[in-house]
Amino acid sequence: MPTTTRPLSLRPALAALTAGMALACSAWLPAQAQVQADAGADWAPRKSTEFIVPSGAGAALDVAARKLTELLTREKLAPGFIVSNKSSAHGIVALEGLHRHPGDAHALMTLSTSYGNSLAQNALPDHLQKGTPLATLFREFVTVVVRADSPLRSTQDLIAHLKQDPGKYSIGIATTLGNHIHLGVAQPLKLAGVDIKGLRIVPYKSSAESMTALVGGHLDVVSATTPNLLPYLQSGRVRVLAIAAEQRLGGAFAQAPTWKEQGIDYVSDSFQGVMTVPGASAAQKAYWVAALRKVSETREWKEFVALNQWEPWFQGPQATQQLLQAQLDTNQALLTELGLLPPAPRKIAKAL
Repeated sequence: MPTTTRPLSLRPALAALTAGMALACSAWLPAQAQVQADAGADWAPRKSTEFIVPSGAGAALDVAARKLTELLTREKLAPGFIVSNKSSAHGIVALEGLHRHPGDAHALMTLSTSYGNSLAQNALPDHLQKGTPLATLFREFVTVVVRADSPLRSTQDLIAHLKQDPGKYSIGIATTLGNHIHLGVAQPLKLAGVDIKGLRIVPYKSSAESMTALVGGHLDVVSATTPNLLPYLQSGRVRVLAIAAEQRLGGAFAQAPTWKEQGIDYVSDSFQGVMTVPGASAAQKAYWVAALRKVSETREWKEFVALNQWEPWFQGPQATQQLLQAQLDTNQALLTELGLLPPAPRKIAKAL
């Protein structure tokens, strides 16, 4: 008799798959439940969350977002994340992605000082001004850096040449004119007497790209935050002319002088944090704030922040909104001098 082959039943495989999924879900639900209880929230993410980064891959914003999402997942505070890099002027492409699903907090986005400056410049259309700030995570410091073989040995050299010809050197920034990276080099140069309107500023999609251009000989100077130049500094390919910190940092930056010790009274006050969609409910907001606070208290996050020479600084939604407004007010005069501020600067939208 011919042998009859019976189709294999999929039921055992499906049952095993279902059981595995249930086990995976049960592993992170208790942690979520605890955060919900701590926050007094009745909401928690139940699917993968998109984390939108308004810069290219490999830059400081991207590095921080990927570590943050890794720890949120590892601490079982969310089922998982998809990190989306959306670099554009004023973060408009990233903001469009964030605002696409109002009220659905399964989308987060890096919030940085640049957002407030973009609002100040009236660079964002009305429908992109209603995001929900969640938290500030850390302060970051802007550096001014040159190649190791550059004839510029100090800020005094840079200032002396730029006073004679403000456009003498190409200065790379990321990602937008008027953001904290741009102001982080313009402000101290202004204090030193340089005509900053004449600076030759070259925007890049990310500081990773501007640093590549610098070491490749396509730029003379770069303004960037500390993580972006760390590998180049460790390998001896670049030299830091100045760092906008209150005092010298440690590690690879121990030899990097501050602006203040070189006679320029300037310290940057930029920061990174997280925002979510417009129309987020109180429960959604409370959950994410509690989850971000929990991650910020982990040993691994603290070590990561220290490695990148950032200053840990957790602030909640209200304090974060106040920070944005304070920076906007502080930078208005500088943005005006650079020709980047409209005649009547607006306040941070109340919808925030």
